[in-house]
Amino acid sequence: MSSTPAKILVPADDLRAFAAALLEKGGLSAEHARTTADVFVWAAQRGVDSHGTARVPAYLDLLAKGVANAHPKMTIESTTPAAAVLDADRAPGPVALTAAADEAVRRAHETGIASVGVRRTVHTGAIGYYVSRIAEQGLVGLGFVAGMPNMGYTGAQGAAVATSPLAIAVPAREHAPLLLDMATATVALGRIRQARANGTPLPQGAAATEDGTPTTDPERAVMPLPLGGAKGSGMSLAFELLTSVLVGAPIFAPFHAGDREHRQNALLVAVDPAAFGDPEAFVANVDDTLTTLKGLPVAEGAEGVFYPGERSAALAGERRAKGIPVAPKVWSQLGEHATRLGVALPV
Repeated sequence: MSSTPAKILVPADDLRAFAAALLEKGGLSAEHARTTADVFVWAAQRGVDSHGTARVPAYLDLLAKGVANAHPKMTIESTTPAAAVLDADRAPGPVALTAAADEAVRRAHETGIASVGVRRTVHTGAIGYYVSRIAEQGLVGLGFVAGMPNMGYTGAQGAAVATSPLAIAVPAREHAPLLLDMATATVALGRIRQARANGTPLPQGAAATEDGTPTTDPERAVMPLPLGGAKGSGMSLAFELLTSVLVGAPIFAPFHAGDREHRQNALLVAVDPAAFGDPEAFVANVDDTLTTLKGLPVAEGAEGVFYPGERSAALAGERRAKGIPVAPKVWSQLGEHATRLGVALPV
């Protein structure tokens, strides 16, 4: 009887340096490689393996094919202090959205609230990272992303809208920040692939065949269904308007007219609590709210009462101390790229 190969534990700093070295050899500048690696390792630490170091080979492929621009000339356009548009020039998402988050924070400190739209980027990565970056500066962060249609829309046949995510981060003092990071799909595409590989059925109402017929058979499933039916598909469409259409780079309409060139757009918003009152009182009240939630009676059979981002923050602390587990298949892929690019594997 065969056993499942054990995952490889790699210290976070070593994994970050290794991923950055691979990405730099893949064509990114040293700074952009470090920025992109930061996003991947942040996701891996928090258990979001689909957006962790498993993304490194995919990004190397995007760079090799020229889908992602290794040397982007990003520009910022603005006609008002509280808003700007960052044209990414097809930079990898971590590069473009990290710059956009920092720009939103800078402007929000001056204007109280600021938004930065991101136009023409390539795969944004875990958007929880960017709103968390805003929250680290004591501001509230909100993020929306629109991408290529790969999910059903209630009442339509086939893939119609994207599994567009939403993320919100709220800083606290004693507690880890609240971090809500969710897609508009019931399950991720990666979950469908995983179910297919394992031969396990999918949850009812989670996925559909190519024509949009719901199925639990992973062999027939090709796309996820929207979270909450019309609610999830409506949110995805709204995010397309708030991101792509707002910055003059529509994806939805051109896609359905035959334009399948990969791209994504985003909108990041930073809100300074000081613009609404005492910022110290704000974080104190956030702590009080979270403490009150944690003190509610635990329902029968539940492990406890948790707020969004609490358990992933605890896991990140554990993985910082003990190392980040990397699946054998991913480690093998990273090793192949390391050999090809002349990068040493972490010991």
